[in-house]
Amino acid sequence: MTVVRHEVLSAFERHLRSERGRSENTVRAYTRDVGAFLDEVGADDDAALRAVTLADLRGWLGAVARGGAARSTVARTSASLRTFFRWCERTGRVEHDPSLRLAAPKRRRTLPPVLAQRSAASLLDVAALAADDDDPVHLRDRAALELLYGTGIRVGELAGLDVDDVDLDQRVLRVVGKGDKERRVPFGVPAREAVLEWLARGRPALATAGSGPALLLGRRGRRVDPRQVREAVHRLLAHVPDAPDLGPHGLRHSAATHLLEGGADLRMVQELLGHASLATTQIYTHVSVDRLKRSFAQAHPRA
Repeated sequence: MTVVRHEVLSAFERHLRSERGRSENTVRAYTRDVGAFLDEVGADDDAALRAVTLADLRGWLGAVARGGAARSTVARTSASLRTFFRWCERTGRVEHDPSLRLAAPKRRRTLPPVLAQRSAASLLDVAALAADDDDPVHLRDRAALELLYGTGIRVGELAGLDVDDVDLDQRVLRVVGKGDKERRVPFGVPAREAVLEWLARGRPALATAGSGPALLLGRRGRRVDPRQVREAVHRLLAHVPDAPDLGPHGLRHSAATHLLEGGADLRMVQELLGHASLATTQIYTHVSVDRLKRSFAQAHPRA
């Protein structure tokens, strides 16, 4: 890697993290996408960077697609390059942004798999039963699942919760989401009971001097890792008959769908989930309609 290329990518990475407030996953993905493109076109100095054309960008997206990348990956690569060259133009690294007319394939709006309400109830029953052995990790897993399904928060947001972020009297979480945006999310009585049990009998058994304020802990006393929560969801869901194998994000989808099926307002669900755009939340209306159509087909004599 040349010095110039390294400096440009490092500066772009700082821009994404500090100025745009992008998540670490996004920073890594965008930097990797741009780095791969610069390698492909040999843009390893300022002159080569300024020589990049729209044809170069389109050619690279085509190569990524022909290489078997998913449509979503091609769309993300396009977004990475547009973000990069817009930043290059603003910082004077290129005179004109060659990505202005760069199009990306539209992502297919696939319906996210969700649990039936009875399956969600069964999953939480399984978690409660497992927690009866007083193993602190099982108590933690029950609290984690109750919060995930009861609030619809992301697994990263769950792992980032501190003890002081939970108001047990008001039953409200203070959540820091994407872009460091803070929101308050209510939760129900079952989640409150699970968190109380965790704080009374689980967390003290795992806490160490290095635990800090983290709400949920791993077996070694450090803040829980999202991967540990994912493993718990998969493990417990395996005991629910006929349930799809979902991760924590599947519980988020399920919570949103069940809220809408219960009559919740779409904008209220948008606020709870922390979506910047209502269009992102609207996919859950398609899930609900799809279920409604299946129920109609199964039950209506004139279906």
